[in-house]
Amino acid sequence: MKKLTDLLSLLIKSVIAGLAIAFVILKLMPQPEQAPEESHIDQHAADKSMVVSYAGAVNHAAPSVVSIYTKTLVSRQLTPLQQRFTGRRSGSQEVQGLGSGVIVSKDGYIVTNYHVIRNSIDIRVALWDGRIAVPTIVGEDIDTDLAVLKVDLGDLPVAAPVEPGSLRVGDVVLAIGNAEGLSHTVTQGIISALGRDQIRGPLLQDFIQTDAAINTGNSGGALINARGEIVGINTASLSRNSGAQSIGFAIPFDLVTSVMEQIIDYGDVRRGWFGAEFSALPLGRLVDGSEARPDGILLSQVNVDGPAWLAGLRQGDILLSANNLPVSNWRQFLLEITQTAPGTIVELVASRNDRVFATRARLAQQPPPR
Repeated sequence: MKKLTDLLSLLIKSVIAGLAIAFVILKLMPQPEQAPEESHIDQHAADKSMVVSYAGAVNHAAPSVVSIYTKTLVSRQLTPLQQRFTGRRSGSQEVQGLGSGVIVSKDGYIVTNYHVIRNSIDIRVALWDGRIAVPTIVGEDIDTDLAVLKVDLGDLPVAAPVEPGSLRVGDVVLAIGNAEGLSHTVTQGIISALGRDQIRGPLLQDFIQTDAAINTGNSGGALINARGEIVGINTASLSRNSGAQSIGFAIPFDLVTSVMEQIIDYGDVRRGWFGAEFSALPLGRLVDGSEARPDGILLSQVNVDGPAWLAGLRQGDILLSANNLPVSNWRQFLLEITQTAPGTIVELVASRNDRVFATRARLAQQPPPR
């Protein structure tokens, strides 16, 4: 009996010793990482590292943006007392204006909006580095609301243009300009739409729409992408009085470049003219009852002895194609015509009273605005 008890005691002591050794070994062994907690911490750190800054793009483009300050004389009605002393019913008053511009060449050419410098008696340009210059007006283009100025200064930073045709709705953009007189203010948004028209008056329109804030003084400033390339010249925003929120517009830089180069070379823009006014065809009803717009655009008016008239086109004709390409949007067709050199011959297909015929028109130089 005593031997059995001794054997059990020895066995228990051996088990306890084995457990103790196992415990010590486990404590000394490296512990595996706690995946759930570490994964959460690593993800949080990754989120922090993903925060994006556009400082590089702004630093790249902002030096090429200038602030423009103007003075304009406007007429005003004099008070009865002033009329008694001056003998005049009206007088003039000096009004100060704000705007922005973009340096597009090292030899001092600056592009801005025409409405920024319209009727100005004094213009000052303030550069990024604090220099101030009095520019000369090289030329203006009312149809696109663009103007070209020139300053005689050296060591000028130049805006880098975006590759034509690379813009997409949803791209991040930043507006840089003299907003409310606050030089080089930057606002951020996206491209909301491309090819906008019917925004403002009879201007040639192919606007970039953006929700980057465009404030007073931003006109003529740069709209850039996330790489600091200039994509357009800011020109307008819808009034908040109409209930609009952050709806602004910019002129695409490829159009700006085309207009600017012609102003520098010729002093004005050589713009093709068709000599007709257009409208969309009315909706028609298909066999299944649905509505669809017929092919072509309607010539609502034709100028006598203009290119369209001399080509045999008349009011009420339907233009179907130009240079073997179908015509369906009259605004796009007008924009393409104005970007074609005067003297160019355009091959046309039209219809009159369901009779299709071919003709050709030689574009003329667009007459000056009335």
